[in-house]
Amino acid sequence: MLRHLLRTVNLFDTAKSVLFLCFLAACHGQSPSGYQVQGLVYYETYDPRSLDPALSTDVPTGEMVTLMFDGLTQFDADGKLLPALSDRWTSDRTGQRYVFHLRPGVVFHDGRPLAAADVKGSFIRVLNPATQGGRVWPLLPIAGAADYADGRARDVRGIEVLGDTAVAFTLTEPLAVFPKFLAMPVTSIAPSPVPDGFAQRPIGTGPWRFVAWEHDDYLRFERNPKYWGGAPESDTLTVRIIPEAFTRAAELLAGRLSVAEIPFGETAKWEQEHRDWLKRKPALRAVYVPLNNRRGPLRDPRVRQALNHAVNVPEMLRTVWNGRGVAAAGSIPPALGGSDPSRHPYSYDTTEARRLLREAGYPDGFAVQLWRSGTNVELGRVAQALQAQLAAVGIRVEIVSRDASSMREAVRKGETDMAILDWWADYPDADNFLYPLFARSSFGPGGNYSFYSDPVADSLMLVARRTVDQSAREALYQRIDNRVFEAAPWIYLWFAVDLWAQHPGVDGWDVPVIFNGQRWTQVRVAAGR
Repeated sequence: MLRHLLRTVNLFDTAKSVLFLCFLAACHGQSPSGYQVQGLVYYETYDPRSLDPALSTDVPTGEMVTLMFDGLTQFDADGKLLPALSDRWTSDRTGQRYVFHLRPGVVFHDGRPLAAADVKGSFIRVLNPATQGGRVWPLLPIAGAADYADGRARDVRGIEVLGDTAVAFTLTEPLAVFPKFLAMPVTSIAPSPVPDGFAQRPIGTGPWRFVAWEHDDYLRFERNPKYWGGAPESDTLTVRIIPEAFTRAAELLAGRLSVAEIPFGETAKWEQEHRDWLKRKPALRAVYVPLNNRRGPLRDPRVRQALNHAVNVPEMLRTVWNGRGVAAAGSIPPALGGSDPSRHPYSYDTTEARRLLREAGYPDGFAVQLWRSGTNVELGRVAQALQAQLAAVGIRVEIVSRDASSMREAVRKGETDMAILDWWADYPDADNFLYPLFARSSFGPGGNYSFYSDPVADSLMLVARRTVDQSAREALYQRIDNRVFEAAPWIYLWFAVDLWAQHPGVDGWDVPVIFNGQRWTQVRVAAGR
């Protein structure tokens, strides 16, 4: 998933900041280490689009859906696939037909029992063009789903209800990662049919029940005492809408947030002043520069390799990214099966870079444009660092700054030479860092912004997607990643490391590697706080 890192704000660099924090503490009569709020408090940076799973196209909606609903499967905070509403599933030898058995005794928040018909009804509703959800791709592998979504069929022939307790799915072709698709928020199960006003007052089976939604202010939830996985440890969860990083940090210090992500520019200060509050975890997020393999000198893999050798990634990580990353030696994050821990990143070697450029016929370098989002401070600094380092080997970089949507559109149309992007996992599997990013069928809007094309890699990706055996599939992932890495369709930068602060008044929270991997069921206000 292409997303652009939020613009960070310096929190403590001015006297005004210090005075404001002191004001907050004084007004509430306690030190910054005190915990004020009754219950748990999280935040989103903007209001969710909806609370309806079928309309889950943005992260805030997806996170709220995860609190109130369940899918047939789910991810934990480390990205491990777990049973959810389905307590077990089987597939045939080809990986083309799956049968999911429903967990017994599950009820919706209104007391209605869950039935297999709710699963089919939920999926049909997502695929229905009238729903206008816009994010149907996790269900398109099901036979007949694409025809139904395009209005060419009256039903989805690949969904079969087996009594009240099981559902079978027949796919258009084998797909080993299909159970992971069913952990996506859009595939969450709602009652069928949904009641009136469902998008504003949702009813699910999840650990938290909806209480209230004051738009652009907060959402409030209460524990579901009948939750099949055990009732949450806390009674209430409030989710506030707080766009500004400065405000979020101040609210955390004042005890009015349970957790908050630390802005990149404030890493050192938080490590010095509140080290025991911090939680660090490698993210499933690649920061990279796609090189348009169809434009000018960038068509030559020797040129692309030269650009990788000309970039000092460790220095940029240290000076621009505050050490919150791991240098990339491929496109698969190290936390995922299929990454190769023995592979090394491209070395910083300007002599080798110049040799490759001479060999490719560019002894004096060439001019190229590097696009960036004008609202992202950190990636802007990365652009400047890349410009300076590439100049040392004769690559003359013009930085083109545009708003995020304009840049994204240009990248998808293949109108850019290079761009600074980040790719966040939709589902925690190496497939999500290969197929959308490098398959020919993913050109442009599908995610292949480098327009890399290799029939051998395409063939291997299809074989991997059909391989049910996990170890064999991961071996294929390694082989594909190695092949692509040698062709250098990107400037490989780093995989981000997330850094969050948990207020000492809270226990049990963990940084999720995937946005829908934290359900807040084991989080509680610390004893004695």
